[in-house]
Amino acid sequence: MLKSHLMVPAKIATPNGTLVHPAYFLLVGIPGLGPNVHFWLALPLCFMYALASLGNLAIVLIIRVERRLHEPMYLFLAMLSTIDLVLSSVTMPKMASLFLTGIQEIEFNICLAQMFLIHALSAMESAILLAMAFDRFVAICYPLRHASVLTGPTVAKIGLAALTRGFVFFFPLPFILKRLSYCRTHTVTHSFCLHQDIMKLSCTDTTVNIVYGLFIILSVMGVDSLFIGFSYILILRAVLALSSRGAALKAFNTCISHLCAVLVFYVPLIGLSVVHRLGSPTSLLHVVMANVYLLLPPVVNPLVYGAKTKEIRSRVFRLFSQDSR
Repeated sequence: MLKSHLMVPAKIATPNGTLVHPAYFLLVGIPGLGPNVHFWLALPLCFMYALASLGNLAIVLIIRVERRLHEPMYLFLAMLSTIDLVLSSVTMPKMASLFLTGIQEIEFNICLAQMFLIHALSAMESAILLAMAFDRFVAICYPLRHASVLTGPTVAKIGLAALTRGFVFFFPLPFILKRLSYCRTHTVTHSFCLHQDIMKLSCTDTTVNIVYGLFIILSVMGVDSLFIGFSYILILRAVLALSSRGAALKAFNTCISHLCAVLVFYVPLIGLSVVHRLGSPTSLLHVVMANVYLLLPPVVNPLVYGAKTKEIRSRVFRLFSQDSR
């Protein structure tokens, strides 16, 4: 049962009037499913979190230990795994707690903090995927210049730029949400807090939120996806120009893992955007697409890179062979 006394709104006096903020928001699991089904869904969710944590942590540690993996492609992969590790820790434990205990309340400021981290980390992941596309472009189209273009300091600067951009662009979101009053329902339509869902709970003008949200989506994920697509057009043209079919396949094979990561990240994101604008925000499809967008990449990326990257795969095999002795 929900504790209604926890939902007493906090009133904050401002020069323009009084803002009404709820003490808590209420998270929703998957619409139409009872508490018993939610309880059993918590078990695979906990397994996914363990798999994501162990997989991404293993990749980060292997790249850190293996000196010969201190190359741009693997350094970007370590950044991607670090982002996935934090993103899964921000979302999955709270979801598992919701499914296991049925406690829906999430404190107002904690919800805003989770929302900021989800969007900022997603933007950072998008930037790293773009950096990895650039790495593959230089390695295939200009192999002799790869070492001089993507030096260690350059890779570090790219990582810092991805971190800074994600923070700067999404840092205003909690503050423009705090300037709204929430006098309607306090039920968020997902198992986690997203900007568009919190914004729709407001009973005041959300024009600033809509415009700024659209601006950052287009200028971050939109621009990144365009440059990634353009990079692969140039890569494909260079690969097709190779005289040897074997050399072409070998060159393009180095992109397979990254292509899988791009598809796993962007296909659910595009699907979620389409469903969000065309469908009902409380529909089952909308909720499932949001869950896939946030939960799938941290689980799938370590499996794909572990299976497709020979150096990481061989290191894992060596660890298991040492443990079995």
